[in-house]
Amino acid sequence: MSVLQSYIAGQWLGETPAKALPSAINGDTIAHTHEETIDFAQAVEYGRNTGVKSLLALDFQQRAAILKELAIYIQERKEELYAISHHTGCTRADSGIDIDGGFGTLFTYASTGRKELPSGNVAHEGPVAQLGKNNHFNGTHILVPRRGVCVHINAFNFPIWGMLEKFAPAFLAGMPCIVKPATATSYVTEAAVRVINDSGLLPEGALQLIIGGTGDLLDRLEEQDFVTFTGSADTARKLKSHPNIMARSIPFNAEADSLNSAILAPDVNPEDEEFGIFAKEVVKEMTAKAGQKCTAIRRVLVPAEHLNALAETIKGRLSNIVAGDPKEEGVRMGALSSSDQLRDVNEAIDRLLETSECVFGKHGSFKPVGQGVENGAFIAPHLLINHHPLKDGGAHDLEAFGPVATLMPYNGIEEALTLAAKGKGSLVTTLTTRDPAIAAQMIPVLAAQHGRLQILDAEAAKESTGHGSPLPMLKHGGPGRAGGGEELGGIRAVHHYLQRTAIQGSPTMVAAVTREYVRGAKVIENDVHPFRRHFDDLQIGESLLTHRRTVTEADIVNFGCLSGDHFYMHFDDIAARKTQFGQRIAHGYFVLSAAAGLFVYPGEGPVLANYGLDTLRFITPVAPGDTIRARLTCKRKIDQGRTSPEGHPQGVVMWDVEVTNQDDELVASYDILTLVAKRQ
Repeated sequence: MSVLQSYIAGQWLGETPAKALPSAINGDTIAHTHEETIDFAQAVEYGRNTGVKSLLALDFQQRAAILKELAIYIQERKEELYAISHHTGCTRADSGIDIDGGFGTLFTYASTGRKELPSGNVAHEGPVAQLGKNNHFNGTHILVPRRGVCVHINAFNFPIWGMLEKFAPAFLAGMPCIVKPATATSYVTEAAVRVINDSGLLPEGALQLIIGGTGDLLDRLEEQDFVTFTGSADTARKLKSHPNIMARSIPFNAEADSLNSAILAPDVNPEDEEFGIFAKEVVKEMTAKAGQKCTAIRRVLVPAEHLNALAETIKGRLSNIVAGDPKEEGVRMGALSSSDQLRDVNEAIDRLLETSECVFGKHGSFKPVGQGVENGAFIAPHLLINHHPLKDGGAHDLEAFGPVATLMPYNGIEEALTLAAKGKGSLVTTLTTRDPAIAAQMIPVLAAQHGRLQILDAEAAKESTGHGSPLPMLKHGGPGRAGGGEELGGIRAVHHYLQRTAIQGSPTMVAAVTREYVRGAKVIENDVHPFRRHFDDLQIGESLLTHRRTVTEADIVNFGCLSGDHFYMHFDDIAARKTQFGQRIAHGYFVLSAAAGLFVYPGEGPVLANYGLDTLRFITPVAPGDTIRARLTCKRKIDQGRTSPEGHPQGVVMWDVEVTNQDDELVASYDILTLVAKRQ
């Protein structure tokens, strides 16, 4: 049997077998943990020195590009990971959630980084605040890498996705990661880390792996480090209260298992399509990963008058579920991850039966299919009913982390909201309703105690990714029992790993630090039009102040006829005089177009295309007879490694545009994005 190895300080460690890790399918030993002791001082020092140095030799954009390449590399080798994942009791669909979800998360963060992060390792989080009357003193925020290590302590149920969902934003943020998977399924994580290591894509020290316990690792962390945890609420509390974590105020993010609910709204009847959709969602959440998901539905809230109908519908669907070795044809539910997990779930069911009755699973004839499955960690789906759900305890406090859900009848919307709140904070709740008014009434109340809410109807069901599928662009986490943390969430997750700092100074100094032009900063003016300069040659702050143009009555009439915009403020002199402006004014979009006419260089040059316009505001109205001019300034350069279809390199330039009138009043303000060619 193989001995799993830790990957510490760039070396694989472990040759002597220790704990045996059995297959969840038949009990055969898959691998052993190693007996060798890990030097956690070495691991932390290697991460802080080698890892930080190699990561910060790259910028946000370069790290995003690596994530994309890594996602492709794992995707091309996913079948070898599927083969190993099978031993955790997963069906192919279950493994897909973990493996495809893992590299899919890398793809998402690669795209997020490319779109939302700058070149360099300083992210400006504006807007800039003018702190002095004459704009000599400004303030803003920057986000910078913490220059520490990130320790990820993960749960057993998602050995690949659980690692990569945390690794992706931390890597983008420039933090080296030390990953500690749950021992029971650590052989899957180890296989994934070997694939990642074989790719040769990661900078040295970016990723280390712990097989086994964490020893004195947490004692060795310092203020610039970060800890994340996924698992039980009890363990989250213990880790969060670790003396060193508390003493040094080390950031700690927890995503804990929670007593998530699904609510069938009172407007949905058994004959409605949504009734069947709701039942299908409950069954899917009970059986996917054999119910071993932190987001799985544990409490099913149903109008009292529909309790029996829903129970019969769910029981009918459950009776068609075939469990056993996922390699057997027709199997739709696999095993729990280990015999220890099987014992824990059975104990939890027995405790739940003190407050509920079992209507499916406990006394049925359950026989998983496949050879050797009698030695596996299989369990039947269990559907319970709590007839007195307003009482505390039971499924409001206790979670059976397997294919177990409890039906709870309610009378009226307020009672449903009360029952949902008894979970004391959850990762996710699904509300199934046909009525937008009910959604508008219930969702804001539910939101106070939930990290994510899915509103399910027949339309959403056509494309819904499901109650239990966190998405990398949306928040994953929840308040209270769910841990109080946030994982995922697109660019927000990256920001969690960065240090936010307020800076104050003159516009010129703020611009130098943020590498982004700030109005009032010194500009660079020369005889060459900025649009004639290649990406490589442009400097932040390079600026053009245009000639002037007087807006005429004919301009307004011609623009109205060309655009079809004959709004009264532009054409009805009597009506316009009654407004706060006291006169007719030019179209805002005419001012925008006229400004472009002032600053655009008409000849052929390196500026290839204008593909976006941000932060547009029309500040002061422009009337016939007013004279305008524009200032165009290079605000930000982003090197995304883009090339044209012909392979010519190009970068993205954001330009700041100020349009002023004859009194130097700002009349329009915006940013434009352009593709600019690099020198060949």
